[in-house]
Amino acid sequence: MTLPSDKPKQQVRQFTINDDDNGIRVDRWFKRNLPEIPFATVSRWSRTGQIRVNGSRVKPEDRLETGQVMRVPPGGEARHKGPKSRRPLTEEEIAQARDMVIRETPSAIVLNKPPGLATQGGSKTTKHVDGLLDAFVESTQQDAPTVRPRLVHRLDKDTSGVLLIAKTPGSAASYSRRFSGRSARKTYWALVVGIPEVREGTIDAPLAKQPGSGGEKMHVDEENGQAAKTRYRVVERAGTRASWVELEPLTGRTHQLRVHMAAIGNPIVGDGKYGGQDAFLTGAISRKMHLHARRLVIGTPEGRSANETGGGKLDVTAPLPEHFAASMEALGFDESLSDASPIRDEAPERTPAEKKQAARRHAKQYRKDRRGERRGRTTSATTAKKQAQKQNKSGVKFKGKAPKRAGAKTGKPKGKR
Repeated sequence: MTLPSDKPKQQVRQFTINDDDNGIRVDRWFKRNLPEIPFATVSRWSRTGQIRVNGSRVKPEDRLETGQVMRVPPGGEARHKGPKSRRPLTEEEIAQARDMVIRETPSAIVLNKPPGLATQGGSKTTKHVDGLLDAFVESTQQDAPTVRPRLVHRLDKDTSGVLLIAKTPGSAASYSRRFSGRSARKTYWALVVGIPEVREGTIDAPLAKQPGSGGEKMHVDEENGQAAKTRYRVVERAGTRASWVELEPLTGRTHQLRVHMAAIGNPIVGDGKYGGQDAFLTGAISRKMHLHARRLVIGTPEGRSANETGGGKLDVTAPLPEHFAASMEALGFDESLSDASPIRDEAPERTPAEKKQAARRHAKQYRKDRRGERRGRTTSATTAKKQAQKQNKSGVKFKGKAPKRAGAKTGKPKGKR
């Protein structure tokens, strides 16, 4: 008797390659869409012709194109690679997730993350944005993989504002490239203690993990730190008590904006971790951190085809959280004085050290991409060797000259005649 749950596994599956997977390798398509099927199985199916694309055999390293139809045999799932079971979201959690949405496009969901909500989970963090993304999982066609939105960048737990979520693996890769390539332009608003000596400038201070903090805290390290740059501009000030500043990270180090502002003597209001007691103002000013990702401008993958690399621009602004807006009003700051326009128009030129780091990352990714190809060649070579050994045992002789053995005589006398 065949159980109903086992029936789909006995049927050949067919998948139509969409724009999101255009140009991807066959083995990486499986890793992205059918992760429960291990590489060894994909390699064996390819070698035996069980995987077909538009009726033709393919290798794991072959590239796929939009519109092609892939035939996948039934089964192949590894027991330890089954889909992870997730706790179903409550109605309250689903409502919380949807209330954060400020923009939705074919490739992305843009959230306005509230302060106090972590982006990802940890050893002591059970409630986070990543855990709420199941609220955006849509039902798919039969036999198609379930697509779960995924994070492409992060905000600190106490930082509010624009958080971009990619709807599909392909759009996640596209947006991640823009963030790592620094073409994404992010503008933050912050309230800081005191008045920066220079009204507008660039903070260039390398950052590293602070020893003894368990990696939880960063500090300026001129000798061993990674390059870190932040552009800032004072929008308005409240006497000598506080300033409203725009911040634009030109690099993406952990806690970069917080460490840099504290380093020049103007810690972000409410940031006790880097500013200590000096980071808190008296009166009606909230003790929560006043750092908000106000605006994001980033290229989108919409309109992508086999011959196109990208579409237009996504430009989104996030409203201030209640405590930040209340502090702005208490200090007499007018939100209309700034539209959070990016200070720079193009990605900044990288320093030699940054270029070297990027080259190392590229080389690492290249080796990773070639790993599957090398495995395929090794498997093919091993199979060919076994077949040759089998033929030898059956009496089949090699054609041509026999290989020379180590120490064998060549017919030419050694030494003098």
